[in-house]
Amino acid sequence: MEEKTLRENALEIAQLLSDGKAENVRVIDVSALNSWTDFFVIATVQSSTQQQGLAKLIKDYVRENDMKIHVAHQKNASGNDWNLIDIGPVVVHLMSPVARDFYELEKLWHEGEIVL
Repeated sequence: MEEKTLRENALEIAQLLSDGKAENVRVIDVSALNSWTDFFVIATVQSSTQQQGLAKLIKDYVRENDMKIHVAHQKNASGNDWNLIDIGPVVVHLMSPVARDFYELEKLWHEGEIVL
């Protein structure tokens, strides 16, 4: 079996999120801008239940593709605003609409190539 590229992994994760009804899913290639990751996958989620379900889908994908989650962070006390899942070369950001508007990751990383 042929090994997937990091870009393919990022795009497959984005597709999982889209299939799970996440909104405004974006993949940004940030490999030329930093040394610690290659792709951001950013998605807006509408509820903590949706966020938890999507996080489980990502964890299943990671396991099935022999990848490893380095860190999973939740940014606020209740954990509903921003769930960051660090898979090393791919970092997934599951964000509430409020957090997405406030942090504007696409603007912050505007020099990255938008893949999706």
